[in-house]
Amino acid sequence: MSTTSAAATQGHRRHMIAVVVLVPVLVALALWAFAWPAARTAPRDLPLGVAGPTAAVTQVEQQLSAHEGAFDIHRYADEAAARDAVEDRTVYGAVVVTAQGPKLLTASAASPFVAQLLQQAVTTQAAQSGAQVTTVDVVPAAANDPRGAAFGASVLPLALAGVAAGAVVTLLGLRGTRAAGTLLGSAALVGVVAAAIAHSWLGVLTGDWWTEAAALGLTTLAVSGAVAGLAALLGTAGIGLGGLTVVLIGNPFSGASSAPQLLPEPVGAIGQWLPPGAGASLLRSVSFFDGAGALGPALTLTWWAALGLGAVLLGSALKRRTEERNDGPVAAATEREPALAN
Repeated sequence: MSTTSAAATQGHRRHMIAVVVLVPVLVALALWAFAWPAARTAPRDLPLGVAGPTAAVTQVEQQLSAHEGAFDIHRYADEAAARDAVEDRTVYGAVVVTAQGPKLLTASAASPFVAQLLQQAVTTQAAQSGAQVTTVDVVPAAANDPRGAAFGASVLPLALAGVAAGAVVTLLGLRGTRAAGTLLGSAALVGVVAAAIAHSWLGVLTGDWWTEAAALGLTTLAVSGAVAGLAALLGTAGIGLGGLTVVLIGNPFSGASSAPQLLPEPVGAIGQWLPPGAGASLLRSVSFFDGAGALGPALTLTWWAALGLGAVLLGSALKRRTEERNDGPVAAATEREPALAN
């Protein structure tokens, strides 16, 4: 066997071993990222308000505190203050003690899963004293998506669109301002198309149309900018790194189908620092809560987009400088080469 054939055989063996090892590792990572948080879903310091007479509120707080670490209790003077806190996304719900019995304020738009969980917990607690609970959905979910299934499913397509845009820009060899302009244009178009589908056609979003389109576009730009920026600095390996981070970590850690406070720590916090989680929180705020609680996720997405586009421009400048440096000595030597006489 020739040396070339032996080297080729060894190369094929290394590739086979890499595939055999890499596939199970990716499967294990995907199962850990998707299945583990879902299997450990439970309230963890879930913001919950209580309102009413002091003595009665103290008793309710003690009863809720029996669920150790489950709720982060906020006390309010009356039902109006508690309702305002729900509408401002300060709390997911509130228990109001009245003369007719406990009243539960929920916001299924914030999370149908949490609204159902609170109703079960408060009803079970009240049943021990024979009281009847009245439930009021202060901020209801969209009528066409009462369980929030369509809303939760919207996170992955945005992530995939962003990864695809960043990858295509890189593989087409676009650099600098051309790459940044392409990413901005594609993100804007994705935002418009997604709003047309989710709001105008499916009816699962109920806020201002253009604000929703801007939130969807910003989420896409945060992902595409991160992927293209990593690729500009690390090469094509950056596409894989960015894609894995967004799809295998950001998507299941987003809490879009439940709530960040229901995921194991620190999964919920990590998810809100990644584009899918921040994008889902921003879209909820602008679609159902008139922008309440939108500042934090909007800044997170802007930070990702700015860093990503900055990395695209920086990577282009570094490559251009490297090319000029490599071409310089060759050009100089060519200029010094004497011309041959005919």
